[in-house]
Amino acid sequence: MAARSSSEGSGVISSFTTTQAKGERGRGRCQLMMDRRLLVVALVPVLALAGTATAASSSPVSWAAPQIRVVTAAGLMDPKDAASFRAADPLTAQSLENLAFGLKQRLVPPPLQPAPVVPPVVPTVPSVTTTQPTPTTAATTTTTTTATTTTTTAPPPTVPAPTPLPPAVPKQVANPDRPVTIAQLDLRLVQSLGLGKAANEFSAGARAAGIKVPGRFGTEVVARLLGLRVNHPASEDSLELLPQDPATRAEAAYSAAQILQFHGFETQSVQSLADSFALPELTDWQRQILATAFARVGMPYIWGGTSDGPETEFGVSSRGGYDCSGFVWRVYKLASYPGEGNLASVLRGRTTFQMSAEVPRSQRIGLPKLQPADVIFFGDRGPSSQPSQVGHMGIYVGNGWFMHSSEYGVALARLDGWYAREFAWARRPLAEAGLDRP
Repeated sequence: MAARSSSEGSGVISSFTTTQAKGERGRGRCQLMMDRRLLVVALVPVLALAGTATAASSSPVSWAAPQIRVVTAAGLMDPKDAASFRAADPLTAQSLENLAFGLKQRLVPPPLQPAPVVPPVVPTVPSVTTTQPTPTTAATTTTTTTATTTTTTAPPPTVPAPTPLPPAVPKQVANPDRPVTIAQLDLRLVQSLGLGKAANEFSAGARAAGIKVPGRFGTEVVARLLGLRVNHPASEDSLELLPQDPATRAEAAYSAAQILQFHGFETQSVQSLADSFALPELTDWQRQILATAFARVGMPYIWGGTSDGPETEFGVSSRGGYDCSGFVWRVYKLASYPGEGNLASVLRGRTTFQMSAEVPRSQRIGLPKLQPADVIFFGDRGPSSQPSQVGHMGIYVGNGWFMHSSEYGVALARLDGWYAREFAWARRPLAEAGLDRP
């Protein structure tokens, strides 16, 4: 029940990784043995006691210290030195606006001042006056007037003085000291990257299929495809923030560092995905299941979590969130649907091992036959996996997309690459409950 801990199989466009993710490095799993989780939790008090001895002689180091160094080195986010960064302070509206402005200046340089228009030079035109000899009536006298040439030169052109461009400064926002939420942080960063259109397209695609989505849906999809969110270690799940929670300066620094590490293809890749995003025609039951799943976009990954609100799992408190199987559990087991019959009892086990093993081999659904709202499983050996090798799961939404809770929290991802290779099988809870009829 641990999150995928590397960019492989995370569904993210960005390849920048961090040491902060839950679980093991490398092939990271959503399902790890419970005794390993209990061991991690048991070690927390021991490590805390060990740290007490040195607390007086050393200041606390932020979990985002590497990203803070990247951001301050780039001259972003006052104060511009890591030592006095105030990582745990709330991110204010003006600080966010300043950060978005600074990132945009680096990613999209302002246009150069146009060169002044110089009027054409008038060429030199010679003026010639010629007088022919004029005879007189006197017999012995002839008067001759010689030709003369006068040259007229045009005055030098007058170059108009260039109009100076207004100084490039961040916009001053109203109530500059008000704290901003995680959802507002993601929204402003997505806008600064020029991906507001992509966010709108993801939302429009869901609404076109009749699904009511929260206002943050599109920007949270984009932010997580870009890898702008971080997954804290399991022992620090108390640091995980909900979309409506105030963002910290550390969270903003992490996101900014991710953006500064972009290689140039990330934004266009996400825009291309958004341009083609569409869902198939859905039945009423499929629409209800996906609406519940989509409403949780942006929620954090919490090891063992199943709740929208505060909970304590294995001795670690959090504000709410889900692991991969907990997300499916939340959608199918804990949500109530009118006329659902026995839908809530179809999924019996809580883990990926158990849920994947409950469906007989003859009823396992292959990749080409997936339908929206199917529960999908991923294993070490793909379709040849045993249930004990199934380590991740999600909910298929159609046209090659699925929802899951993994390294970047609840996110929309493409069922390709790593996921296509390790897709094991799927099950259809709606059909198991007799609710798959149109």
